[in-house]
Amino acid sequence: MLTEKDLKQLAAKGIPAEKLEQQLNEFKTGFPFLKLEGPAAIGNGILAPTADEVKKYVKVWNDYKAEGKKIVKFVPASGAASRMFKDMFAFVDAEYDTPTTDFEKKYFDNIEKFAFYDALDALLKQKKGKGIKALIAEGDYKSVAKGMLDADGLNYGQLPKGMLLFHKYEDGARTPMEEHLVEGALYAASAGEANVHFTVSHEHMGFFKQKVAEKAAGYEKKFGVKYDITFSEQKPSTDTVAANPDNTPFRNSDGSLLFRPGGHGALIENLNEISADVIFVKNIDNVVPDRLKPETVEWKQVIAGVLVTLQKKAFEYLELLDSGKYTHEQLVEIARFVKRELCCVKADLKELEDAELVIYLRKKLNRPMRVAGVVKNVGEPGGGPFLAYNQDGTYSLQILESSQIDKNNETYMKYFTEGTHFNPVDLVCAVKDYKGNAFNLPDYVDRTTGFISSKSKNGKELKALELPGLWNGAMSDWNTVFVEVPLGTFNPVKTVNDLLREQHQ
Repeated sequence: MLTEKDLKQLAAKGIPAEKLEQQLNEFKTGFPFLKLEGPAAIGNGILAPTADEVKKYVKVWNDYKAEGKKIVKFVPASGAASRMFKDMFAFVDAEYDTPTTDFEKKYFDNIEKFAFYDALDALLKQKKGKGIKALIAEGDYKSVAKGMLDADGLNYGQLPKGMLLFHKYEDGARTPMEEHLVEGALYAASAGEANVHFTVSHEHMGFFKQKVAEKAAGYEKKFGVKYDITFSEQKPSTDTVAANPDNTPFRNSDGSLLFRPGGHGALIENLNEISADVIFVKNIDNVVPDRLKPETVEWKQVIAGVLVTLQKKAFEYLELLDSGKYTHEQLVEIARFVKRELCCVKADLKELEDAELVIYLRKKLNRPMRVAGVVKNVGEPGGGPFLAYNQDGTYSLQILESSQIDKNNETYMKYFTEGTHFNPVDLVCAVKDYKGNAFNLPDYVDRTTGFISSKSKNGKELKALELPGLWNGAMSDWNTVFVEVPLGTFNPVKTVNDLLREQHQ
């Protein structure tokens, strides 16, 4: 039973009581696994453009930009970087004082290669009277690690990833936030304006805005663009309630309900508030130095060119359906486009009368569209491209995480382990309909694709509920197309030592 205090807590977050009941029920029932048709592959849901097609799509995109369309680069940048430094936190807390694990040895052996080296060295000289080299020579490795992690040091243990120094340049080191501003100027600027939107957690918002304000003018001058940089926070109304192992609400020591952020799927609400024709979505930590950017920029233009090519065709077909002046042959042509180009398959399509076929085709054509870059699978963690069944019995392209697949189904596990590609969160989205109206994106979420994980708080076990992921279930009912992009366009930073990879040097 909900108390008066519970109802006040829900009201403050903007969560209706029915939504809470629904979430508690989901803990009891769990979420169904998805039914799969198979993994997507080249020739079966994944496009692999030829050199000539690459040129064509780049031109299509640049022609589209020249029309003065509103383009936005959307960067989920909310997370603190604490997970990046898990191994270094462990070193600080360890009973030994010198690097012992392979990870620790690699970090200290290569410390001069990190872009934050100079900032950390200067800070330690100021605080300790000694720089990194002197402290290491004395065997005081822990002061160096603490200088990087602690609040009275660089505070890298708590800052968001977007604010860490990732790459070295002649004129100083750059953060991922800056690298995204550069990318925005290089492939997402239209009519001299580059629109970039960061989702930032509440506690870091002031610092993030301050850093953007300090840096933007320099990049405007360098690239001859004007930035319009906006920010948003994950909405409290997208938080999810935590449950005890017996599925009753988990309560804090003061008796209040414990809510947790609903995961990146919550950002569909933020994405829905962006007014744009086309939106690029890319994670904050997937950036490279300028010397490697040409490949990234080229392929961003390619996937955007594929998007606007398909969208134009879909819009033409919708106009034709609206006119009522179409032949049966034209309906067959549109059905072929939906099946072959948009990879949305309905088994009994041939049994539909023309009037039913029109309703079906209109429904499938008139919805948000995304093109996702996928890279060859080299064992990095990430969602894979699959053909999965939808609620209406059709199957289409989806990005799935392993948690959405039934581990007891041998065939499905074979699909998952033999998948040739995976999605590194490299999306370009078209979010307006053929009449220029914005789609309401929450309408296209498959609510049955959330998942439940086990966590703990103050030593007590709890169950946490994650909303359908932003590029998984939250975009389930979109038209989706996959394009193979080079592995060089994907360079995530999951641990601090990933910054030592050649691509980040």
